Amino acid sequence: MSFDTTGFTYCHEHLHIDLSPQKGDIDCKLDQFEMIKQELITLRKLGVRNIVEVTNRFMGRNPQFIEDLIKASGMNVVLSTGYYIEGFFPDFLANLSIRDIAQTMIDEIEQPLDGTSLKASVIGEIGSSENRFSPLEKNVFLAAAIAHKETDAPISTHTSFSTMAKQQIQILRGEGIDLRKVTIGHCDLRDNLDDLLYLLDHGCYVQLDTIGKNSYYPDEKRIEVINTLIAKGYVEQLMLSMDITRRSHLKANGGLGFCYLMEEFVPRLFASGVSEGDVELMLKHNPNRFFNNG
Repeated sequence: MSFDTTGFTYCHEHLHIDLSPQKGDIDCKLDQFEMIKQELITLRKLGVRNIVEVTNRFMGRNPQFIEDLIKASGMNVVLSTGYYIEGFFPDFLANLSIRDIAQTMIDEIEQPLDGTSLKASVIGEIGSSENRFSPLEKNVFLAAAIAHKETDAPISTHTSFSTMAKQQIQILRGEGIDLRKVTIGHCDLRDNLDDLLYLLDHGCYVQLDTIGKNSYYPDEKRIEVINTLIAKGYVEQLMLSMDITRRSHLKANGGLGFCYLMEEFVPRLFASGVSEGDVELMLKHNPNRFFNNG
């Protein structure tokens, strides 16, 4: 797996994603190459070296698009394999055994994707629905456990509005997974400190990865949560990102853009009392430790 340990990492992003068929909204088709390229070039100037791209095959993943972006921008991009959540699964998934689902993930980790030189090196984003786990979502988690055991690829999850995280790690722990190889996504969309402490105490990494999405949960509260978790001694298990998914999120289209985290959110962390060393942990050393061991 290619991973640049010299700079910062966004732990949960999308550079090419297409959820427009399910959502009926062309804004959910993120595929504007030149705009994304320019943002990545600027992001590199701010010290970011890795984007963990958690779009899997049936979310609109496009490895050729990503390979071209890597060449054009110089940004290192880490690709993923897996299945998202109910409502976004391919029809054939329900007819596969858990072992067969796992094999599809293993194949994408071991073999180049769609005629490119790129392979998946993260199992993600695999998820659960809001306040429930469908039977097929559980099968995907069980399959991910098998794929992880056979490849050592880290697991990155999706929680719908910060729900069901405990159940996610209970499934994975029940399959004997070392939870230090698991990072739980979207943990910053509601007040859920007790859940976060549960996850962290079980060894998971926690992603505050929807930074800038103030309509869901305000950044000022995200900053409070980060300070609270740092004060409690958990900074070495925290990672940050923005979860860009829409055309309207791009700077040229009037959105915050990928650089918001570095240019605006990090200075606000400093102003709140978070140290430079703690920011380095959340954006550099923690991702290096988690993803570079994949």
